Amino acid sequence: MVETGHFALVLAFALSLVQILIPLVGARTGNQRLMAVGGPVTVTGFALTALSFAALASAYAGSDFSVASVWENSHSLQPMIYKITGTWGNHEGSMLLWVLILTFFGALVAVFGNNLPATLKANVLAVQGMIGAAFFLFILATSNPFIRLNPAPIEGRDLNPVLQDLGLAIHPPMLYLGYVGFSICFSFSVAALIEGRIDASWARWVRPWTLVAWMFLTGGIAMGSYWAYYELGWGGFWFWDPVENASFMPWLAGTALLHSAIVMEKRSALKIWTLLLAILTFSLSLLGTFLVRSGVLTSVHAFATDPARGVFILCILTLFIGGSLTLFALRASTLTAGGLFHPISREGALVLNNLFLTTATATVLVGTLYPLALEALTGGKISVGAPFFDLTFGPLMLPLLAIVPFGPLLAWKRGDVIAASQRLMAAFAVAIAAMLVTGLFIDGASVFAALGVGLAVWLVAGALTDLAVKSGVGSVVPSVMLRRFIGLPRSVFGTALAHLGLGLTLLGIVGTLCFGTEKILTMKPGETVELSGHSVHFEGLFPQKGPNFTEDRGRFVLISNGIADGEITSAKRFYPVRQTVTTESGIRTLGLSQLYLSLGDENKDGSVVVRLWWKPLVTLIWGGGLVMMAGAAMSLLDRRLRIGAPAKRRKPAAALASPT
Repeated sequence: MVETGHFALVLAFALSLVQILIPLVGARTGNQRLMAVGGPVTVTGFALTALSFAALASAYAGSDFSVASVWENSHSLQPMIYKITGTWGNHEGSMLLWVLILTFFGALVAVFGNNLPATLKANVLAVQGMIGAAFFLFILATSNPFIRLNPAPIEGRDLNPVLQDLGLAIHPPMLYLGYVGFSICFSFSVAALIEGRIDASWARWVRPWTLVAWMFLTGGIAMGSYWAYYELGWGGFWFWDPVENASFMPWLAGTALLHSAIVMEKRSALKIWTLLLAILTFSLSLLGTFLVRSGVLTSVHAFATDPARGVFILCILTLFIGGSLTLFALRASTLTAGGLFHPISREGALVLNNLFLTTATATVLVGTLYPLALEALTGGKISVGAPFFDLTFGPLMLPLLAIVPFGPLLAWKRGDVIAASQRLMAAFAVAIAAMLVTGLFIDGASVFAALGVGLAVWLVAGALTDLAVKSGVGSVVPSVMLRRFIGLPRSVFGTALAHLGLGLTLLGIVGTLCFGTEKILTMKPGETVELSGHSVHFEGLFPQKGPNFTEDRGRFVLISNGIADGEITSAKRFYPVRQTVTTESGIRTLGLSQLYLSLGDENKDGSVVVRLWWKPLVTLIWGGGLVMMAGAAMSLLDRRLRIGAPAKRRKPAAALASPT
């Protein structure tokens, strides 16, 4: 099975070369038959890649330690779920998952892209094949997951204990679906540049792929944040780690692309800018791949790999980013600029949105790469962390979030900002009331807390106002209003949900940072501590044995009104194979808030260091992410996106046949 997987991977690489050459030649010569080859070849390439991935997963599930990758990242005593997720819990396996998703998206275009012009479809599949060929070659040359060991070891070295968590089953696949999903937008952009033609229908075709990629990247980032929050025992949800930033930058650029594509589709404007954004978004995804796998970063998220792999990925980076930007520079002047619009309009609001988002992306990019560039050039080491991003990224977000509710209420081409302001008066009043309540009754010392709560409520109320205005609330009778509400396009609901989810996430961040409390102390069995009105009683440490670890589990009882109200457990685990100690946090969710604790070291007198946090509204951080994903999914259900652009009438087969 292992050799079959390896052979399938080689065949998939060979087919990716066919996928590049034949459709591209067909598009250049106008040969319909050559262009039609791209679809079956792409689907077959995906099937072979899936077979290769299944072979590797089978080796992990069966603990086949004759495979070097399995030996280095698995153990016979691991639970089966971690054996399977261990398939992509390492560099080689995760790269195979990367190309599996890449070929999957290509196959989707091949199967469902029948309404695309033949030349555009052929060029898209050819560009997608170029990306696939580069990464297939990278895997086969530097990161082969099927290398055998002879003699085969009896036992494996175990998976990294931090990765032995259910989050590994969700976080990387979702993140890759987002990362790699933007490759389709990139391929569409390069294909349009090759063809030298772009129009509003192009944006209609690209928008669903952008929505899918953005939706999964949102979920991947949210899941990664929650995984780091509960698995690492540090109590935070975002560290501005360079690898975290590597996934955040494509999300920011992808958000700008999503809004820009709307303007292009509706008003046939911002054509060249949308093309450039599609190229830059996937370029940032490639940059993230380089940072994680080059060995230039030391992070819990990064794969420690040899520099040769980093050089190879750097060459891929140079080829695709440099090549696409060069093509853009050569062909952009030949493309029509698109329609004009008044600055005060929905288009204008979306352009302003793009300016803030791209500037914020550049800020995160500079903060992430500057320390690496400085070390490479001078050998000096500096750390760029939260203070830098708080002072640069934060001020850019404040005006952007403030104008978000205006956009959907402005008309296309020429809007009326005064009329939009009048419609938002109720939302503004609710936001001001939330600020006053926060400042007078919750935290009168923090201006940031009141401003943050007011801004979050403004976003939520603004999203609801958009639905209310378009349903005719207050201007028509309830029966008509209900019919209007039900008849609204799904994209309107999607936009409202996305903006509402953003407001919920902001509210969760503000609540956790401004209203949370923390306490670090030593506790002995039988002691009780008070934290923000909650009593936590420590019962003691109890040793337990897991399948491939031992642990000392701290048992705590939450007491409310003198009555036990549930148990919280936190543990220090020891994995003997890896000789690694991990902290398993204890979390108790109370409404939208959480009581969070983690164990420290045990002292000689039997006491244990305990860190406790009270985190108000913290679940809204990830709940808002889920709402944003729901908004993207709702937009994908919009009939206009499901139908896509109309297909051109097919000519008779005889007319399409090539002359012989």
